[in-house]
Amino acid sequence: MNILDQDIKFLPGVGPNRRKMLSQELGIETFGDLLEYYPYKYVDRSKVYTVHELTGDMPFVQVIGHILSFETFDMGPRKERVVAHFTDGTGIMDLVWFNGGKYAKQNYKIGQDYLLFGKPSVFNNRIQVQHPDLDDASKVDTTAMGMQPYYNTTEKMKKAGLNSRSIERLTKTLIMQLKEPLAETIPNFITAPLHLIGRDEALRTLHYPQNAKDLEKARVRMKFEELFFVQLNILRYASDQRRKYCGFVFNRIGDIFNTFYAQNLPFELTGAQKRVMREIRQDLCSGRQMNRLLQGDVGSGKTLVALMTMLIALDNGYQACIMAPTEILAEQHLATIREFLKDMPVRVELLTGIVKGKKRQEVLDGLLSGDVQILVGTHAIIEDTVQFAQLGMVVIDEQHRFGVAQRAKLWAKASPDGGRSLPHVLVMTATPIPRTLAMTLYGDLDVSVIDELPPGRKPIRTTHVFDTRMTSLYDGIRRQINEGRQVYIVFPLIEESEKIDLKNLEQGFEVLREAFPEFRMSKVHGKMKPKDKEEEMQKFVSGETQILVATTVIEVGVNVPNASVMVILDAQRFGLSQLHQLRGRVGRGADQSFCILVTTFKLSEETRKRIDIMCETNDGFRIAEADLKLRGPGDLEGTQQSGMAFDLKIANIARDGQLVQMARDEAQKIIDEDPLCQSAKYQILWKRMRELRKTNVNWAAIS
Repeated sequence: MNILDQDIKFLPGVGPNRRKMLSQELGIETFGDLLEYYPYKYVDRSKVYTVHELTGDMPFVQVIGHILSFETFDMGPRKERVVAHFTDGTGIMDLVWFNGGKYAKQNYKIGQDYLLFGKPSVFNNRIQVQHPDLDDASKVDTTAMGMQPYYNTTEKMKKAGLNSRSIERLTKTLIMQLKEPLAETIPNFITAPLHLIGRDEALRTLHYPQNAKDLEKARVRMKFEELFFVQLNILRYASDQRRKYCGFVFNRIGDIFNTFYAQNLPFELTGAQKRVMREIRQDLCSGRQMNRLLQGDVGSGKTLVALMTMLIALDNGYQACIMAPTEILAEQHLATIREFLKDMPVRVELLTGIVKGKKRQEVLDGLLSGDVQILVGTHAIIEDTVQFAQLGMVVIDEQHRFGVAQRAKLWAKASPDGGRSLPHVLVMTATPIPRTLAMTLYGDLDVSVIDELPPGRKPIRTTHVFDTRMTSLYDGIRRQINEGRQVYIVFPLIEESEKIDLKNLEQGFEVLREAFPEFRMSKVHGKMKPKDKEEEMQKFVSGETQILVATTVIEVGVNVPNASVMVILDAQRFGLSQLHQLRGRVGRGADQSFCILVTTFKLSEETRKRIDIMCETNDGFRIAEADLKLRGPGDLEGTQQSGMAFDLKIANIARDGQLVQMARDEAQKIIDEDPLCQSAKYQILWKRMRELRKTNVNWAAIS
C-alpha cells in the first residue's frame, strides 16, 4: 500500500478526534491529503531583529531576549491582561496576553532566553506583541528555520486547539516519515525542457522552504501539475467525443444564404464577423461536430453571425434552433431574426413556456414535418414532446445559463444514423471570458471572438455619481429626453431580499413619477406576469414611454436603439460583469450614450476599484480580466452553473495565465500523439488521472 493512501489517523499526533475534525473541516483523510494541503502564506524566520529596530507597522518579526518581569491588570469579572516586559539589551518591549496570562506566567521563566515571534504594534509609545510565540532560544537554530508556513484553519478547529501551528507540526511529522522519494506524476521528458523541479522536492519545499527562490520553484512546479491534469483531462475527453461522433457535412452555400447576403444584410460585416464566419465554415465542412464558443460584447453582431450559420444548415437540408435563457430574450431573438429575414420564405417559430394550445401544436407538427426551419425558444425546446425532422445546427445563447445535461438532451434529438452524427453547436456569450478561464471552463470548445463593434457606434461614456447629486442627475435625464432620447433606470434586485428590493422599486417608481411628471414611464421586474412584462417592455420599445424603470431583468434581451441613458442605482451592489451587461443596453444607436453609476459615499476599496474600471473602459475583455482578479474564478457568474467547478489547491486561473497556457500546450502535444494517453510512454499520466478521479476535483463534471 502506498504510504500516501494511509488513513490520517495513523499519523502520530492525530488520533480519532483530530482525524474526524480534519476530515469534516478540511477534507483531509489520508497522508496524501495532508501533503497536498498547502500553506496560504509564509513568514521569513531566518532574520532576527533587535528591539531597537522594531516599528509598529512591520509584519511578523522575531527577537531573541529574556523576560524582565510580569504585571497583571484586572479587566473585570474573570478577565485579566498579563504583560511581560521583554528585553534584548537594545530596548524594552511588552508581551501581552488576554486571558492566557496564567499559562504564560507558569511556563515562561524570568531571565531565560527565548526566541520571540509575533506581529509588533505600538501602545502607549511602546512596542508590544500580543499573544507571541516563545521558544527556548538554546534549542532553536534560526539559520536553519527558513520560512514558516501558515495553513488555513476553521474557527471550529481553533476552538479545539487545532490551529496553523498544529497543522505545521503534523506536516513536519509526515515529511519525516517519507523516507523514500515521492513518485513522479509527470514524465521527465515533459518537465525537463520546462525547467520544472521534481515532485518530491517541490512538495517538501512547499511546506518547508529555506528561501523565497526555492519556494517559487516549488509553487511553479505544483501549479503546473494541477493545471496540466485539468487541461489533459478536458482535451482527452474532447478528443474522445470527436472520435466517437461525426458532424454533418455542410459544404453547400445555397440560395437561402446567398439571397440573404446579397439582399438582406443590413450593413457590411465587420472584419471580426468575417473572420468568425470563415472559422465556422471550416468547422462545418470538416466532418467533425463543430463545438465553438462565440464571444463578443453586447452589440457586436453575434446574432447576425448565428443567423448566417443557421442559414447554411438550411441550405444543406437541415433545421436549426436557437435556445435562450429567458422568454424575453427568446422573443427578442425571434423579432431580430424575422426583421433580418424580412419576406424571405423561411419559416421561423417560437417555443417557450407561454406558447400553448393550438399554436404550440402547430409548431410541434411543423418541426416534425420539417416545415419549421428555425426554432427559437427557451429550455422548452428540450422537452421530450419536441421532435425535429432533421436538426443540424444548435445555437445556445448565454452558455452559462444551461447545464451540461440540458445541452445533451438537444443532441439526442438529432441522431438519424443511430447517434454517430451530432448537430453542430455554436455557443454565444456576451459575457466576455478571459482566455485563461475560457480554456479551463470551456476547454472542449474552440473559441472565436468578435472584437469589433459595427461602424458608427460611439463608445458609451460612463460616469460615477454619488446619491447626494440626484437633482443634478434628474436635470441631465430631462435634457436627454427633451432631445428625443429614452432612459433606463435600474434598481438592484437580490434574491435573498426580493421583497425588500421590490418595495424599493415600487417606492423608487413613485419618487421618479414625482420627479418627472411630464414624462411617461414603464415598470418591469421579475415578479410580473410575462404578459404584463411584455406589454410594459413593448411600450418602451415603441417609444410610447420615455423612461423604463426596471430590475436586472433587462440585463439581457432588450434592444432599443433610441435609449441613450442607463442609470444604475446602488451600483455598489452589482458585480463588474453585471454592470457591463446592463451598460450594453444603451449605445446601440448612432447617438452618444451615457451610463451613470449611482452609489453612496461609503464604498469598500474593492467596490471603488469596480466603479473606476467601469468608468475607464468599455472593453468587455479587460473588464472580465479585472473581475476575475477581484473575485476569483469560483465566484464569477456561470462558472458553477457550467458544471466546470474546479477545486484548485494551489493554482489561480486569474494570476497564473502563462502557466495555464503552458499546461494547455503540453497537454495538446500529448493528445495529438496519443489521444487516450494509454501507451507505455504515458502510463505515469494515466495512473495520475485515475488517482485524481478519487479526489474532490470535479472530474465527473469535466468528463
